[in-house]
Amino acid sequence: MNRRNAYLITAALALLSAGPAFSIQAFAAPAVDHNREFQACLTLAEKRPAEALESAQTWLNRGGGDHARLCQALALFHKGDFTTAGARLEELAPVLGKDDPKAGASILGRAGWAWLRAGDNVRAERAYSRALALQPDDVDLLIDRAIARAETERFWDAVADLDAALKKDPRRAEAYLYRAAAHKALANGRQAVADIDRALELRPGDPDALLLRATIKAQTGNLPGAREDWSQIVRNTPNSAAAKTAQANLDRSAKAPAPAPAAKGDAKSGAAPAKP
Repeated sequence: MNRRNAYLITAALALLSAGPAFSIQAFAAPAVDHNREFQACLTLAEKRPAEALESAQTWLNRGGGDHARLCQALALFHKGDFTTAGARLEELAPVLGKDDPKAGASILGRAGWAWLRAGDNVRAERAYSRALALQPDDVDLLIDRAIARAETERFWDAVADLDAALKKDPRRAEAYLYRAAAHKALANGRQAVADIDRALELRPGDPDALLLRATIKAQTGNLPGAREDWSQIVRNTPNSAAAKTAQANLDRSAKAPAPAPAAKGDAKSGAAPAKP
């Protein structure tokens, strides 16, 4: 279970058990344990979303209300129907979060992630901004909105969100890495490397951080340094996606032509860096 699922389930369960908008005593069929139904449905949505859709519909027919609809939306997300899931989650957020801003922000955060997966980065940012209006100190939401902003090449706005996230929690390695990627896109190579190094202090040997650092090294002409990072990735995490990319770069750099002998007085000669 990833952090988004865990956070959403915790917040939504708190809303279900405490919120007056969903009182168990108000149901005509008291034999239904709606707290248990909700938790079971959310768990099923992640593992077997098609079954969860059917289960949620049955629960809805038995009085599950908006919480059953929330489970349906999450099942659609895990089923890969991100557009429908995003729209439904945005509809449910103000209803289920009416008396609980944390739950509303949690649902909007999942809506933002759905829109990101759907490729609609504008709606993703909008959902994250609505969520942050409810929970302005939420570090995860700041990081996620930064991702959405970077996807639309609004790199300085992404950096601003990541600055805010790291001010609140300076040990978030992924935030340093995302900020490094944004600085790289802005041609701020020195700041990018500083952020990568900080990420590696927090997560030694992280393959994504090493891959990004190798890319910067290769693009700035430090091919031996890039090869060291690529080799470390392949050696330490051979089955990772980063290792596959690193090995391809190692193979490509091995075929790069040797540098031509420098002409007298020519200070610019040298091999071109491999493109990662």
